[in-house]
Amino acid sequence: MRKTTITFLAFGIALSAWRSALPTIFLIGDSISIQYGPHLKEYLAGSVTFERKMDDGQAEKNLDVPVGANGGDSRMVLAYLKRKIQEPAFHPDYLVLNCGLHDIKRDPKTGVIQVTADEYRNNLLSISELMKSKNIAMIWIRTTPVVDSIHNTRSKSIRRYASDLAAYNAIADLICERNNIPTIDLFRFTEKLGKEQFIDHVHYNEPTRTLQAAFLAGSIQSYLAVENSKPKR
Repeated sequence: MRKTTITFLAFGIALSAWRSALPTIFLIGDSISIQYGPHLKEYLAGSVTFERKMDDGQAEKNLDVPVGANGGDSRMVLAYLKRKIQEPAFHPDYLVLNCGLHDIKRDPKTGVIQVTADEYRNNLLSISELMKSKNIAMIWIRTTPVVDSIHNTRSKSIRRYASDLAAYNAIADLICERNNIPTIDLFRFTEKLGKEQFIDHVHYNEPTRTLQAAFLAGSIQSYLAVENSKPKR
């Protein structure tokens, strides 16, 4: 009996050590990430320790309102990370990040954009510097498509435009290029799946969420494999 207990104890210790050896990723994204998130967690099981911005389900009650697990715009993400970074337990190896859809919201009456291009650029630069200060690597996810004719006929309270999205994705692309931040082109991947995948103005059906998660998981695992193959300093 004692031998069995010791064997199980040793197994538990070994399992704990194996889990702790896995790289940790922390995901922050908008409502698109809330929908593909469970699949991504499943596909990454065994290769990473997966964490994300969480809530008790409040975010899913209205996906257009960024609360809880919904990271919101770049201003909200930066504010959240400034608070989160103060927590001693928060030190993932990688921050997997997207923000953009909430930044490009326009008031249907005034046309005013929620976060200007200059502020968006500065917020992403600040996030990058914040992560560098804590030695947390970033992986950027390009923002998924907006189709004007679909979005702006189905949504009355929010306007979004593909031209704004292209401009903000380009801003993020340049920042990532200059700061050696790897990017995952979820925009192009999703765009190729076709417009019929939309279930409302900007969200996707379940098969598309599954495909997005598989694409992201493969991209993340490929990147980690390259990182692991590099000589240790």
